[in-house]
Amino acid sequence: MEQYSREEILNIVEEEDVEFIRLQFTDMFGTMKNIAIPAGKLPKAMDDRCIIDASSIEGFIRTEESEMYLRPDLATFSILPWRPQQGKVARMICDLYCPDGAPYKNSPRYILEHVAKEAEQEGYTCYIDPECEFFLFHTDDNGNPTTVTHEKAGYLDMSPLDLGENARRDMVLTLEDMGMEVESSHHEAAPAQHEIDFSYGEVRDIADCIMTFKMAVRIVAKRHGLHATFMPKPKSEVNGSGMHIQFSLFKNGRNLFEDTDHPGELSEEARYFIGGLLAHSREMALITNPIVNSYKRLVPGYDAPTELTWTEHNQNSLVRIPVTRGEGTRVELRSPDAASNPYLVFAVCLAAGLDGIRNKISPAKSSNIANQDQAPEHLPETLKDAIELFENSEWIRGILGEDFCRTYLSAKKDEWLRYTRQVTDWEVEEYLYRL
Repeated sequence: MEQYSREEILNIVEEEDVEFIRLQFTDMFGTMKNIAIPAGKLPKAMDDRCIIDASSIEGFIRTEESEMYLRPDLATFSILPWRPQQGKVARMICDLYCPDGAPYKNSPRYILEHVAKEAEQEGYTCYIDPECEFFLFHTDDNGNPTTVTHEKAGYLDMSPLDLGENARRDMVLTLEDMGMEVESSHHEAAPAQHEIDFSYGEVRDIADCIMTFKMAVRIVAKRHGLHATFMPKPKSEVNGSGMHIQFSLFKNGRNLFEDTDHPGELSEEARYFIGGLLAHSREMALITNPIVNSYKRLVPGYDAPTELTWTEHNQNSLVRIPVTRGEGTRVELRSPDAASNPYLVFAVCLAAGLDGIRNKISPAKSSNIANQDQAPEHLPETLKDAIELFENSEWIRGILGEDFCRTYLSAKKDEWLRYTRQVTDWEVEEYLYRL
């Protein structure tokens, strides 16, 4: 995204007839929030004088500390292309600050910033390339979302099989209008499933991009009479949607994952980074796969990882090594889904990889665990399992903070309890007639 100074932003607002600015931030659970201010109040906002009452935001803050200041990040200024051309609307992503001027440490954007700065102090810069999948479904006569689709397209199919092609094209154009560089877009494996990939970049920038991406995709889909969902597994009989993440780690301008002494091979740092991801994947699953439905995706047979293995080819492995080598050498983590909060996901993943490097955590010698004497470890199978692993992890508390973990755990325990008390359609179908 293009970098602007304060004066340049104010000039653009005036010249482009921008009437409103949306000041956006992301809550603990990955939901984007915002307030809108008239353009005339933008100088006040950029002077850190825009106050919100955060006490009503779930899991965000204690009532006695309800007032927060929004500090707009000038680098995130963008005019929203789907708004009217007269009286335009722009947005800026904001950081949260306490009244005493200290950053709000439970803010997901702050947590990622903290982890990335710690990496920088050791000389590391992390670049990532996410692959974000989603479904496009019809809405009913009242505009409510369904899981209905009339198409039967599969992987890389095109029109007329791909009935979402026009909507996906408009999504790409919208993202480009907002300053994002899109690499490609295509139909995914399941009917009504799509993927849009944008250029890889520094981990903090890409987290902002993903939040922008999710907002734009849903808005453009609605303009086409469709509903876009990042729910990991909306239909049981098809592949679910993931957010695969390709990592590379740079130091002194060089990709550390490239083994310069043995071209085509992974470096020692790359293997340790993989070791860290594997070692911490279970305890950070509540972040990478945060909802009940996440674990309906992580099952065998649907190109989703279940075992803590790594490989160059197997789609069921947790970590995959893309074929590109040299400066483009990367490590792909396949477990996260797009229901997750990207700021938190990138924070724990980067922390896990760096822990692997610091402590020289070697991954299994072979990704084909089945041929070894040891049985494979598995990702948690339910949200309940993930909650228990998260709760017992001192490492995760060190990354996210005690207060954050306590609040997050409380919400997830409540989510699991509400889920277990539901009477599902499956239960009615299975038991009602014969019992």
